[in-house]
Amino acid sequence: MRLALAHAASAAQHSPNTPVGAFRAGRDIPAETFQASPDRPAGAVAPSPDSPAGTDRASLDVPVGAVVVAPGGGVLASAVNRRERDHDPTAHAEMVALRAASAELKTWRLDGCTLVVTLEPCAMCAGALIAARVDRVVFGAWDPKAGACGSVWDLPRDRGSLHHPEVIGGVLADECAALLGAFFASRREKTRQAW
Repeated sequence: MRLALAHAASAAQHSPNTPVGAFRAGRDIPAETFQASPDRPAGAVAPSPDSPAGTDRASLDVPVGAVVVAPGGGVLASAVNRRERDHDPTAHAEMVALRAASAELKTWRLDGCTLVVTLEPCAMCAGALIAARVDRVVFGAWDPKAGACGSVWDLPRDRGSLHHPEVIGGVLADECAALLGAFFASRREKTRQAW
């Protein structure tokens, strides 16, 4: 799972020195899908101009990456936050990855799959992974403000939940938190400079 989390983090912060590759027998994710930019805050992600829906608004998206790993170990889908880029409040990395994995499997049930994400899922994403019947969620950094897999709420372990996926939190937490910290520090600095 550390490899899948590293894959998600790589998707969230891609640079020419950080290849985005497959996990085990999964498909390769082309590096061209992601592109660094001098005017983009540190750690931010955006699709390349050649990829569908590539816009400058993506530089405002929080750099969270998610990967859905199939029961056999291959990557079914990977995604990054796209709320700003798509003008969609539900376009968290987890939601985008779950939708893509469901489309790939042609079913909403993701039995046997693992969702790997760089930040603890929020209530919306935790609800979606429960509804999708994901077997396991692995995440890096804890989210003390909005986390719903053990920090603020614990939806997967709530006795009222219809499904109870295994939760493994804090994997590569320092690395994932550093990615997010760098992004927000850059945004704060740009705000200070604007004043």
